[in-house]
Amino acid sequence: MKKFIYEARDQTNNKVTKATIQADTEAAAARLLINQGFMPLSIREEGDEKNIFARLSGRITTKDRIVFTRQLATLIGAGLPLSQSFSTVLEQTENKKLQSIIQDIIASIEGGKTLSDSFSKFPKVFDPIFLALVGAGEASGTLDESLQRIAAQQEKDAAIMSKIKGALTYPIIVLLVIMGVVAFMLFTVVPQVEKLYHDRKLSLPFLTQVMVDASNFTAQYWWIVIIGFGLIIYFSIQYAKTDSGTRMIDKFKLSVPIFGQMFKKLYMARFTRTGQTLLSTGVSMLDTLKLTSVAVNNTIVKDGILRAIEKVKAGKPLSTALQVEENILTLVPQMIKIGEQSGRIDEMLGKTAQVYEDELDEQIRTISTSIEPILMVVLAVVAGSMVAAILLPIYSLVNNLG
Repeated sequence: MKKFIYEARDQTNNKVTKATIQADTEAAAARLLINQGFMPLSIREEGDEKNIFARLSGRITTKDRIVFTRQLATLIGAGLPLSQSFSTVLEQTENKKLQSIIQDIIASIEGGKTLSDSFSKFPKVFDPIFLALVGAGEASGTLDESLQRIAAQQEKDAAIMSKIKGALTYPIIVLLVIMGVVAFMLFTVVPQVEKLYHDRKLSLPFLTQVMVDASNFTAQYWWIVIIGFGLIIYFSIQYAKTDSGTRMIDKFKLSVPIFGQMFKKLYMARFTRTGQTLLSTGVSMLDTLKLTSVAVNNTIVKDGILRAIEKVKAGKPLSTALQVEENILTLVPQMIKIGEQSGRIDEMLGKTAQVYEDELDEQIRTISTSIEPILMVVLAVVAGSMVAAILLPIYSLVNNLG
């Protein structure tokens, strides 16, 4: 659907209005305006320059989506018509990019589209789970409840990711400090030691010579170093976007020491929490499994869920289908089996999600505490190597002078 800039005369008060409208063609835009009581004077497609500027003017954060979803759910639950609810949310939204999307959705709804179809035009903002829940809410007449569930799901996922990022922030800062210390020693202290030995025509110890060579090469060919690092980073990013690169990274996440178990619990929390949300809204079991396989955001775990889907289609219980998958933690099929026997799978999935979310919180705290001594050891080894590379030649020089 395209955006058109139009000038039209309001037939009720004879005033000329200039604004934008969404439609597939100019003719469709004209029909929409006539239906709204306007007489079109000019209609032209909006230029690409404005669209580019709009794309670059900002991004829609998770917080923006959560606030938008909560507000919309509250207004719809209060009994306001859909179009009026969106208009009210539009007035309260500060993000320019989200404002533009809401305006497009309003135009689409007024053009006769369903809400899920209107949202589906923006896949980068509204993911398949969001669309499935909205579609289920429309079909069952519980749209406000579906939107509340979406917001709760987004909040829990955002909270978990925030804690994980917080746990990783400290080691990254320490590693950057270590790199800064190494760079400072290489470019200031080590050259002074080399000069001292050069003046006395003596040979440097091996460790010091390696550092001197690294310092000289970096100082003389700094542009090669920068280009080299740039190429490594660029090709690494490009490879990570490929299927094989994504699979390699996802496999590494599941097997990396210390963090591997944490990632497994994260994926299980996503799988069970998303499954609970979808099933409780009325989405079918197979559709729920397909959507949750995407929601876990790991291709290795996704493959296991897709294999389970085929077994469920063949008539096996979900608990049995998941039990043989090595990347599905054992508590998940056990709780699902209880849900199958009691007819409350969504409730059991919710309880399982709570267990893994609590365990994840505890493990993140444990990792944050235990990683400090590990980093101190790394820092001590690096600092010790640097000190040895500087003090050894000085002691050797003193002995030669003696």
